Amino acid sequence: MIFNFLAPLADEFILFNLFRYVTFRAGAACMTALFISLFLGPAVIGWLRSFQNGGQPIRTDGPQSHLLTKKGTPTMGGVLILLGLLASTLLWADLRNGLLWAVLLVTVGYGLLGFWDDWLKVTKRNTKGVSGKAKLVAQAGFGLAAAVWITALMPGEIANKLAFPFFKEAMLNFGLLFPLVGMLVMMGASNAVNLTDGLDGLATVPVLLAAAVFSLIAYLVGNRVFADYLQLNGVPGSSELAVFLAALIGAGLGFLWYNAPPAKVFMGDTGSLALGGALGAVAVATKHEIVLAIVGGLFVVETVSVMIQVFWYKRTGRRVFLMAPLHHHFEKKGWAEPTIVIRFWIIAMILALVGLSTLKIR
Repeated sequence: MIFNFLAPLADEFILFNLFRYVTFRAGAACMTALFISLFLGPAVIGWLRSFQNGGQPIRTDGPQSHLLTKKGTPTMGGVLILLGLLASTLLWADLRNGLLWAVLLVTVGYGLLGFWDDWLKVTKRNTKGVSGKAKLVAQAGFGLAAAVWITALMPGEIANKLAFPFFKEAMLNFGLLFPLVGMLVMMGASNAVNLTDGLDGLATVPVLLAAAVFSLIAYLVGNRVFADYLQLNGVPGSSELAVFLAALIGAGLGFLWYNAPPAKVFMGDTGSLALGGALGAVAVATKHEIVLAIVGGLFVVETVSVMIQVFWYKRTGRRVFLMAPLHHHFEKKGWAEPTIVIRFWIIAMILALVGLSTLKIR
């Protein structure tokens, strides 16, 4: 909004020229979102406590320590992230950018779905929430709409193609089916983050690391000079997504202040579904879908652990892991929660660096 009002005045007032730079607005968006999250945190947490009698329902079949350490902690803290993210993005981004609105569609749509899921859990005092089928249908609807929108905004030569990292020109053409691929990327990322969000701060930091990597990718892909130099598939307008991702980082850091162990609030599906969907949408918009699987490899491993557990249990009646997702397996083995969280953060950092290397190794 600020960009749309002040950037046109740059020729008359030299100071306003700053607002033309994505890097300046990304930094401002990050700081604004951080301030909003930190400032609103106590009020939002108090509001969540006011109607969540007993906080988030805790699984009785999970680690027994959770019944003591996490009982009474409110959920739906993703509201705090979304408030900072949306307010800062609308304030600092170029609101004429179609890719930005497509990503916001997924973020808000998945966030509302997560909010409804969390609402049912805390009001009905059980861990079921929205049915699995209904959740998938809603995710597919928002994801497909955004994927079609993004594809329509892409340059024709790459619109329906999937790019491969480490290769200069290797792309797989899906034709008219590509929006379905984009939809699956968004759904997969959303549910993967949701499965990872099981310990204090566990999902938050890997999401912020992925957002940082993709903010750089979005900026480079949207800049013709850098895209040509690095032999990336250029996507006009994608650099504006760096502002969105910077706002996500700021809002996430503000939330982490209250989510750090011992957490005063949980992200809930409100946050995990929205943030995962946002990362998936940005990956599709920047033509780096496979790189997301590398950068977000921790989310992939957590998801695969659940798939393996369910598959093997149905076939044999036995479990591969003591409990799935994988972080609960290590809890059952006696690892302390901070140990699991910090070690998973380290793995996420390593994977983020590997993902960054794909920009140069071709």
